[in-house]
Amino acid sequence: MAFAAALSEHPLATHATGEVVGELLERLGGPPDLAVLFVTGPHVGALEDIAAAVHRLLSPGTLVGSSAVSVLAGGEEVEGTPGIALWGGSTGAVAAHHVQVVDGPDGPTLQGVDGADLEAAATAILLADPATLPVGPVLDALAAGHPRLTVVGGVASAGTQPGANRLVLDGRLHDRGAVLVLLAPDVPVEVVVSQGCGPVGQPFTVTAAERNMIIELAGRPALERVQETIDGLDERDRAAAAKGLHMGRVVDEHKLDFDRGDFLVRNVLGADRSNGAVAVGDELEVGATVQLHVRDADSADADLRLLLDEHAGEGALVFTCNGRGMQLFGEPHHDASVVSESLGTTAVAGMFCAGEVGPVGGRSFLHGFTAVTVIFRPRPSLRFPP
Repeated sequence: MAFAAALSEHPLATHATGEVVGELLERLGGPPDLAVLFVTGPHVGALEDIAAAVHRLLSPGTLVGSSAVSVLAGGEEVEGTPGIALWGGSTGAVAAHHVQVVDGPDGPTLQGVDGADLEAAATAILLADPATLPVGPVLDALAAGHPRLTVVGGVASAGTQPGANRLVLDGRLHDRGAVLVLLAPDVPVEVVVSQGCGPVGQPFTVTAAERNMIIELAGRPALERVQETIDGLDERDRAAAAKGLHMGRVVDEHKLDFDRGDFLVRNVLGADRSNGAVAVGDELEVGATVQLHVRDADSADADLRLLLDEHAGEGALVFTCNGRGMQLFGEPHHDASVVSESLGTTAVAGMFCAGEVGPVGGRSFLHGFTAVTVIFRPRPSLRFPP
């Protein structure tokens, strides 16, 4: 097999490590080019030994990993209890770096990787520590300096305090910065970003705004437009809007028609009834196109299935929000099972994140309540004429 994944819920780290490594070796038939390790909080204290054992026994070309509140592999998810997920695949040689943000005379800079390496890569997998790496500004800098680079991944979620998380790079542990895996253009990768929302109503142009406050939509107070849209929804969508309303901003304004994957979705934070302005979790400019979105279990399920329906692959990494899972869907294993079933493979693994990274409209953003699926197709083999 070109790709494989394994999951163990055994509470003993040594036993769980043996289970996942043994299963991967059996399925792959040899060392993978890239292995990705995810462990839940109960195993963080043993992660140095776990990573060393995986590195020694599996002998991957590159090993990276992260701690997380919950993990997944195959069609199963382990939420908040001991779990180790291990993924490996034939990606060809990859480059991996431990990176940090350092303050300099020209502002914060990303250290640990050369610009030439970033320019040569097509896809970057980012595993970040939430306490020490400002993911949003890093993505902004990468988009400005390397616009052709697609960044995907997630923020470690085993804990919220500094030092609570661990990152893995080739058997070594780090509690700061991020691990960045660079994939060459010849690694066939597709990325699906499911923000778990469905658009409602109609798009509007922002005609007055100040920072994250939308003052007018299509020439009228923004709050009036929002209320009219909600009043026109059916009962199910109104109920979803009451639980949490969201605003989607079109990223690529050159498009004539807009669909689910064209919007960067952010929370609606509140409203000022004195002037009819609406606050959102994004800074919007006059001329931007926006549309209200709602999120519930049904819309999140439909969005993920619809987006995955257009793709195929032999392996996948999944970075899903720690607000999804049982908390959103009310049943176990949702995202893992949908990805596995849709792609027709058990070579799926990933983690529940404190922020997910993936592209919308041609550039990568930090998301919430999102499932980012990185789909790997088999590398084409060289064939010579007889």
